[in-house]
Amino acid sequence: MQHSRAITRKSASNLALAFILLPRPKRDAMSALYAFCREVDDVADEETVPAETRREQLAVWREDIRRACENGSPQFAVNRELQPVIRQFRLPFELFDELIKGCEMDLEIKRYDNFEQLESYCHRVASVVGLLSIEIFGHQNPACRDYAIYLGKALQLTNILRDVRTDAGRGRIYLPLDEMEKFNVSETEILNFKYSENYHALAASVAGRAKHFYRLARKTLPAEDRKSMVAAELMGSVYWRLLKKLEANRFNVFGGKPVRLSKPHKLALIFRSWLRFALGSTQSNYGES
Repeated sequence: MQHSRAITRKSASNLALAFILLPRPKRDAMSALYAFCREVDDVADEETVPAETRREQLAVWREDIRRACENGSPQFAVNRELQPVIRQFRLPFELFDELIKGCEMDLEIKRYDNFEQLESYCHRVASVVGLLSIEIFGHQNPACRDYAIYLGKALQLTNILRDVRTDAGRGRIYLPLDEMEKFNVSETEILNFKYSENYHALAASVAGRAKHFYRLARKTLPAEDRKSMVAAELMGSVYWRLLKKLEANRFNVFGGKPVRLSKPHKLALIFRSWLRFALGSTQSNYGES
């Protein structure tokens, strides 16, 4: 797991942070999965490389992960480390294919007309990761798949609200165009990092959609799978707090520093999640009013 661990450590992401609550074998398995996700995402996001070249590179990754799933000999180190995880947890190629399709969407789609289109993107780049992850975490109830889908969409919509400025710098706007029209916010305003009360209303509307999915995830998680989903629940807690912080800042992400949770805040959430797990709490630490 040398390459996967190095990529996970370097990323310092919220997802990687959640692995700390897992036993070592599952932590290593999740590091391998995360490393794959990180690698294909980085291919799609490398703006200095022509889009057609990136599409070709993603096609190579698709065939290589297919080999890993079909007991072949993958060429990428990350996929070689992921292959035993694929075998152990029976991770299907179809989900990896969907994830790569989500990355490919970023090569050609810079705008989304409505929430329906945006949620299709969120499903591919986030919910699919959740569906792969719950197989590693271990679950008993098939309803846990719905939980993974809802939580993935909630987390991705939170990411989108946090990264509006960063995405606009790349010429991307993920906020649905029909919602922008509804709240009288133009593409030019976002691309020029202009904050307004209209933008606040727009962002609050998208946040409302995210909260809807947080609540669905909270409601859908089967009681018998709650312990095994401790890392996913930590993710829900971290991103819920991030959403609330964005809300407290009136969703103004156009200033200097990006909105983030502090390290002490994240450590406190880890401790709280562990304590709730140890005490057998049956309530999620997100999605409340």
